[in-house]
Amino acid sequence: MASGSVRFTVQEAEDPAAELEVELRNTGASLTSYGSIHGENKDTGSIKSGVTGQPYNNLSDIERDAEPYQVADCNLALFENEITSRPKISSLLSRLANSEYVPNSDGSETETALQKSQLQDQSNKMGTLMGVYLPCLQNILGVILFLRLTWIVGVAGTGLSFLIVFICCTCTLLTAISMSAIATNGRVPAGGSYYMISRALGPEFGGAVGVLFYLGTTFASSLYILGAVELLLTYIAPSMTIVKGSATEGASVDLNNYRIYGTLILILLAFVVFVGVKYVNYSAMVFLMVVLLSIFAIYIGIFASPFHKGGTPFCSFNGTAIKDDYPCSFDMMNAMLEDNASAPPFTNPFYLNDNGLLKMQFNNTFRLKNGIPGLKGGVFSDNGGGSFMSSGEARPGVAASPAQAAQDITTTFTVLLAIFFPSVTGIMAGSNRSGDLKDAQLSIPKGTIGAILTTSMIYLTCVLFFGATIDGVLLRDKFGESIGGGLVVAELAWPTPWVILIGSFLSTVGAGLQSLTGAPRLLQAIARDNLIPVLSVFGVASKSGEPTRALILTGLLSEVGILIASLDKVAPIITMFFLMCYAFVNLACTLQSLLKAPNWRPRFRYYHWAASFAGVCLCVVLMFISSWYYALAAFVVAVVIYKYIEFRGAEKEWGDGIRGLSLQAARFALLRLEDGPPHTKNWRPQLLVLTRLEADLLPADRNLLSFASQMKIGKGLSLVSSVIEGNFVESYGEVTAAKLSLKRAIREEKMKAFSQVISSPDITQGLSYLVQNSGLGGMTHNTVMLSWPNSWKTKGTWKTFVQIIRVVSAAHHAMLVMKGHDHFPSNVDRVTGHIDIWWVVHDGGLLMLLPFLLRQHKVWRACKLRIFTVAQMEDNSLQMRRDLESFLYQLRIEAEVEVVEMLDSDITAYTYERTLVMEERQRMVKDLNLSKKEQKRDVNHIVDSAHGRGAPHEPGPALDPATRQPSSGQLSLPSFQSRPDSLQMPAPGLDNVRRMNTAVKLNEIVVHRSHKAQLVVVNLPGPPKAGTGGEESYMEFVEVMTEGLERVLLVRGGGREVITVFS
Repeated sequence: MASGSVRFTVQEAEDPAAELEVELRNTGASLTSYGSIHGENKDTGSIKSGVTGQPYNNLSDIERDAEPYQVADCNLALFENEITSRPKISSLLSRLANSEYVPNSDGSETETALQKSQLQDQSNKMGTLMGVYLPCLQNILGVILFLRLTWIVGVAGTGLSFLIVFICCTCTLLTAISMSAIATNGRVPAGGSYYMISRALGPEFGGAVGVLFYLGTTFASSLYILGAVELLLTYIAPSMTIVKGSATEGASVDLNNYRIYGTLILILLAFVVFVGVKYVNYSAMVFLMVVLLSIFAIYIGIFASPFHKGGTPFCSFNGTAIKDDYPCSFDMMNAMLEDNASAPPFTNPFYLNDNGLLKMQFNNTFRLKNGIPGLKGGVFSDNGGGSFMSSGEARPGVAASPAQAAQDITTTFTVLLAIFFPSVTGIMAGSNRSGDLKDAQLSIPKGTIGAILTTSMIYLTCVLFFGATIDGVLLRDKFGESIGGGLVVAELAWPTPWVILIGSFLSTVGAGLQSLTGAPRLLQAIARDNLIPVLSVFGVASKSGEPTRALILTGLLSEVGILIASLDKVAPIITMFFLMCYAFVNLACTLQSLLKAPNWRPRFRYYHWAASFAGVCLCVVLMFISSWYYALAAFVVAVVIYKYIEFRGAEKEWGDGIRGLSLQAARFALLRLEDGPPHTKNWRPQLLVLTRLEADLLPADRNLLSFASQMKIGKGLSLVSSVIEGNFVESYGEVTAAKLSLKRAIREEKMKAFSQVISSPDITQGLSYLVQNSGLGGMTHNTVMLSWPNSWKTKGTWKTFVQIIRVVSAAHHAMLVMKGHDHFPSNVDRVTGHIDIWWVVHDGGLLMLLPFLLRQHKVWRACKLRIFTVAQMEDNSLQMRRDLESFLYQLRIEAEVEVVEMLDSDITAYTYERTLVMEERQRMVKDLNLSKKEQKRDVNHIVDSAHGRGAPHEPGPALDPATRQPSSGQLSLPSFQSRPDSLQMPAPGLDNVRRMNTAVKLNEIVVHRSHKAQLVVVNLPGPPKAGTGGEESYMEFVEVMTEGLERVLLVRGGGREVITVFS
């Protein structure tokens, strides 16, 4: 095979050429220039490709087709090779400056460059104010400020409300600081926060958090739409109620009204987004201006409230608000007493004054009050404490009568925190527009942090001002039932409540539009990363570039939130999703800061890993104190998505922080493992699988990989290695392609292993290098596994095989040899029967451990173990059996036990004859120095003669098939009349005869008892010492010992105990 060229078969691939090209680029090899994929060979199903050592994958077509530099005319002749093969510095700098050079893990950049060029005109128009600050303000300020903040202040009190707002704002501020560091650490293309998290934490975390962030954004649209419906039906136009029935949230509006109007508004908004996102962008600034105008109206009303003529009167009785439907009179009070047994006794409400006139006795419990007395009303101290109530209560511990305004939900500090938190979300609005910004690295930190500080100041001051200007009883009136169904914060505004009503309605509608616009694009970005195949259908855009399919799914999910029909129940769901997202943003910054990756160079300097870690902790704590069951549900969803992406084998490489963390953890673990070998209780086979490659670079022994995966079941270390004969410089492309071929085979066999391919001028030396140097530190192999060379007699591979056994023994590693590997089951097969263990010599317990590990896999789970041990003449068979049963009992291994006696040591004629034929074949091949073809012909001739299969020599007496002895008791040796006298066979060596006798007798016993076994596990004899010869005889002995067995696993221990009876 020519150097730099690779030809191999790729199976079950839709586009094998494209797949190989992507994988080769991941390894740093290039397919450009002469190293390109030429196409598929239709006759052989193979792919011919050239692979070079070119690591520059981002050359444009123009650069590839351009004429090479005239090196003779330039002054850089010293770099002649580099100049002709690498991009020109001037063009590279130009592409970097124009945002065109954005390499991905697979070397592709076309789509990103196109997106950048499309956004280039817009990026010059978006600065910090318009591109980040104002969009963040619009997304942060919204429905909770107008509909729930006054109620939160009334229930929790000014102090705890301030704490709630401060905690939430601190959480978002810490997140914004971390996000600023990540956003300024290089360009952030489309995808915003999802892009940052996924590229910082990896595809598994990125996919999980991306889906959660998408769900949070989608349910945020439900929240805003429900807020708009509540404003419409409760405050703006109560007469529009369609369904009359049970009251919801203290108002005379049935839940079905929320569902009907919410669905109608959702359809309308989705239609606007479908028609064109440009209309959403046009209306965004209008909505923002309305929101800011409403806030200014609130602040003006705070200072103008003392001068408001007539104030805001409402009826109060004993610290509770009386509904406006009931007159503030004695009759109403009596009705209350009749309906509410817990009300305080109030008898004789009239008394005579000095003039004899009847006067009503109010006793400071039943009176008409001004709900908004202003800053000088003295209500700030009264509103300092909290009044947490259960559902249906008018005040703490007092059930409400029909005349009193009651709480619709049970309130606690954590519930209020979960309800308020969505009001501080929206900090990602600026980072989501990173592609539209003139200078994203400058605008994102300044605009986002500035918007958070501004909104935090608004929320905190509103808490203080609400507590200082509005009566606490009216603050706790969630739906303003005591003031005629008015919005409390609207009554505070100047000059008219309609400023707030209209402004808040438009604000919620605008926020809903923004959510329905952003969520489909986020889903499209996730789908195009192809991390979750089921979502890939949503990565398709319409002809106009809009994510129509993603919009449909977003609308359906938003409808689920609308069907809940409760703003207070949807808010905690959104809180969980956003807190999860913010936690991972902080985690990404923490990891990058601690790992100090070379690429971690953010322009934003005002961050610290401790602050980011505090943000992580705060987000997690807020999740669980807000709603522990929602938090658990969010974590379960994230874990399921994470494991799914991990199970599929995420092939994205984004240079994420989790990979850096894994490297640090691996380094720490390797240093710990370096201290010494593992304890016997922790010993398990760490496999080095040596496999042979075919001419097309596919592994020749696929069943070897299957069997290794069955033995490991995903535990411990597995290395799949091979050697290519040749020089590494010349065969680099072949080595790279072979490694990719091994990786593909490993994936197909569902094996958790690493692949390794080296190049060596000598195969035997290359295999020796692998045995010596594979692994790293304490994480190295202790067991070498390979298959038996079936064609060792004809191809001369016995020298390499025996030398590998010697190397493995010298390294004190265990060795496993699969004989009959073509008959071993694959991972989809299921076998039943017995696994027979033939314990001939002690090997540290490896023969016991391996079958036990095999039975953990579903392929061998139905098999039962049988253990046979061989007793010598001086052994007590009965005692051996009892000892073995006791030993297995202590090992907690269930198996049948049998002791086999080998008492007959007589050497049979068959043994003598086979030894004689073996030695003669070896001598003839050595003396005649025949070619390989002649060796094969001559060896087969001798073997046929020895087994009486019609060879042209004088036939000897027939052999008894049961005893393998001549039926006449005479030993008949084949006569080789065609050979000269000098080649007549002498008597065989005594050592060889003895070893052959052992192999023959052991084979007879094993075949007799285990011929039906699914797998036979037996000791592998030790090889002859180097320099003493006998390697070919050794192969013959093993061949005879396992003759007639379909599946055999030959095991040789590494010289240490691997199993123990102790706990």
